[in-house]
Amino acid sequence: MNQSKPSKSIRMLNFIEEKGNKLPHPVTIFIIFTLIVIVLSHILYLMGTSVSFEGVNDETGKLEMLTVKAVSLLLPEGIAYMFSHVVENFTSFVALGPVLVAMLGVGVAEKSGYISAVMTNTVTKAPRKLVTPIVVLMGVLSNVAASVGYVVLVPLGAIIFLGFKRHPLAGLSAAFAGVAGGYSANLFLGTNDPLLSGITTEAANILNATYVVNPTDNWFFMFASTFLIVIIGTIITDKVVEPKLGKYEPHEPVAEQREITKLEKKGLRWANISVVLTVIIIALLVIPENGVLRGEGGSIITSPFMSSIVFIMMLIFLVPGIVYGFVTKTVKNDKDVANLMASSLETMAGFIVLIFFAAQFVALFNYTNLGTIIAVKGADLLQVIHLEGGPLLISLIVITALINLFIAADSAKWAIMAPVFVPMFMQMGIAPEVTQVAYRVGDSATNIISPLMPFFPLIVAFAQRYGKKNGVGTVISLMLPYSIIILICWSIFFAIWYLLGIPFGPGTSLTY
Repeated sequence: MNQSKPSKSIRMLNFIEEKGNKLPHPVTIFIIFTLIVIVLSHILYLMGTSVSFEGVNDETGKLEMLTVKAVSLLLPEGIAYMFSHVVENFTSFVALGPVLVAMLGVGVAEKSGYISAVMTNTVTKAPRKLVTPIVVLMGVLSNVAASVGYVVLVPLGAIIFLGFKRHPLAGLSAAFAGVAGGYSANLFLGTNDPLLSGITTEAANILNATYVVNPTDNWFFMFASTFLIVIIGTIITDKVVEPKLGKYEPHEPVAEQREITKLEKKGLRWANISVVLTVIIIALLVIPENGVLRGEGGSIITSPFMSSIVFIMMLIFLVPGIVYGFVTKTVKNDKDVANLMASSLETMAGFIVLIFFAAQFVALFNYTNLGTIIAVKGADLLQVIHLEGGPLLISLIVITALINLFIAADSAKWAIMAPVFVPMFMQMGIAPEVTQVAYRVGDSATNIISPLMPFFPLIVAFAQRYGKKNGVGTVISLMLPYSIIILICWSIFFAIWYLLGIPFGPGTSLTY
């Protein structure tokens, strides 16, 4: 059978994957990066490198001019920090807890056969054409629940595609594009909205002490952006990524698709009923105005409910997993449940090792203030250029996308950048809400190709389930088309929205 010659873009991605996978093991890469940070921190310290910016003083809680200097890791204090904070750096790493907690539930649901039964049942009924957009949309919507999308939906995307006899890495890529590439987009408000709006308000108060940015002030734009991300994710998955991957050749035999048995149908029915009951119980704790899981003033966005979303997701998988197991006899007693939990964590061993070294690198990078120095120097560069209006905002998108490769935590970046850009743009007549939107677009686009993103090692671990040779190069080569196209198209979408004068949220203005 004649095979057409791969296109230039496919050859380029194959080249990136080939060269990327020749890189050392991710653990070794993080060790090398850590050594570079140690040496660079001392060089910058000897040079007296420092930056000044308007920020919040942690001691006083007030905005004032702060000066940050490069901190050396080769001085006695730095060496002591490296030795004494190893355990703390690891256990406090943002991605570790949510992943392990969620996997306790997901593992039981998977190994009891519940997820397999759900997917088998879905495969026989769902229209094939809608699989990709549904996976991407699920990824975008998962951002309401913070890190759940990385832990649950990315591997689920691979399982869904495999059920349709499509390449699982294409499903993984589609889900990852929705979760990380569309991080700021959503049909609903999430925990990120009040966090960023609070930082923006503080920055705006530098010039106007009464200015308030509300969590809903970007909602119109982010609502519309959801559909843009779904369209982009679907096209890139179906037209670029999956053709690049070709036919999936599993390193382990994959069972043929089959109809579920009567016993499995019974187990699925009772398991689904248990899911509904679990959701109802949780709803009763949230929906009433005086609900136990409501926040101060009856808030849902900032509430115990949102803080416990990972545990809730664990329950939503754990409960039906146990029920399904008991009905179908794959689980006979409490010992079996505990063993399924333990075996699910065994599969995360590689991820835990990666996280240990990644956590040390990120902690040392922050300790030396290299991230702050890079961010402020980049901001100073934009000030020197003297751009105005749309081009100025597009420049902010680009520089945010670049800084995102070095500082993955969106709130940390915005806490540094907002006091510089928000007042500066206000002086140029641009409303703080608009500046915040530009930042969010740039922050989302390069999440999926940033090895410093806390969940990136997890994505690599998921990819290795479908090929032992899959590594950092594989993931970056798969996600690079999404990152580039999302950045370009979302920036154009933002520019059109801004030029048409459409409000970015209810009651907001484009100008200050």
